[in-house]
Amino acid sequence: MEDDAVFKALADAHRRTLLDVLFQRDGQTLGELCTHLPMTRYGVMKHLQILEDAGLITTHKEGREKYHYLNPIPMQDAYDRWVSKYAQPWSQSLTGLKYALESDAMSSKPVHKMQIFIRTTPEKLWEALTNGQITQQYYIASSRVESTWGAGAPYRYINAAGEVLIEGMVTTYEPYSKLGMSFNPVWLPEDVRGDITDVLFEIEPVKAACKLTLTHAGLDPASPLTGRIQTGWAQITSSLKSLLETGEPLDVETM
Repeated sequence: MEDDAVFKALADAHRRTLLDVLFQRDGQTLGELCTHLPMTRYGVMKHLQILEDAGLITTHKEGREKYHYLNPIPMQDAYDRWVSKYAQPWSQSLTGLKYALESDAMSSKPVHKMQIFIRTTPEKLWEALTNGQITQQYYIASSRVESTWGAGAPYRYINAAGEVLIEGMVTTYEPYSKLGMSFNPVWLPEDVRGDITDVLFEIEPVKAACKLTLTHAGLDPASPLTGRIQTGWAQITSSLKSLLETGEPLDVETM
C-alpha cells in the first residue's frame, strides 16, 4: 500500500517537478515552489499534500511559514524492493539522493529533515536508538552508542576497532518520544569538521507502527560533508527499519 502511494505521487509530472526543485534546494516555502509550476497556489498545495501523504516530502513550520523538505526514504524503499533485486546493490542508488543546499538563508531553519515509518513500538524503537548492542547492528561501521543518558549526559559512537566516530551531549531526553543530541563528527580531522550541529529523533506512534522523524540542524550548505551525512542518515534509518521489522539489518558501510 505504501508503494502504491509513492508510485501514484510520482506518476504526475508536476509533482516530479516539485521533487526536482526540492532536490536542487531543500527547505522551500509554498510561495517559492509556486514559481516553478504554471498553476494556482491552491493547485500547488494539492500536489504538495499528495507528496506529503506519500511520505516523499516532510514539512516544518516556523512562524507563518511552512518549509518543505525532500524525504528520500520512501523512494529508497521502493528502489530496494522493486529495482535493487533485479539490478545493482541498493546502496549505489544513494549517490543520487544527496541534496544540493545552496542558500545561506537555510542556516536559520532545519537543513535536513526526513521521516520513516517503522512497524514497531515506541519502546522498541527507543531501545534501538539508545542501546549500544543494538546500534552496532545497524549503525554505520557497526558502531555502538555509549552514554549514561539523560539531558546533559555525554555520548559517543565507537566502531568495532574501538575508534570514536561521533561524540556530543544529550540535549533532549524524553523516553519513547524525543532524543536530541549535539553532533561532532570526530572521525574527521578537526580542521574540516565544521561547527558542532544538532540531531533530533522524534517518535510518534501511528497505529501498529511508529513515525520516526529525524532533523539535523545547523549543517553547512556549502560543505561536502553535508551530502555525506545526509546519505549516511538514509542508510542508517533504512537499516534500522529493516532490523526492527525483519530481524536483519541492511548492509551499510561508511558515510
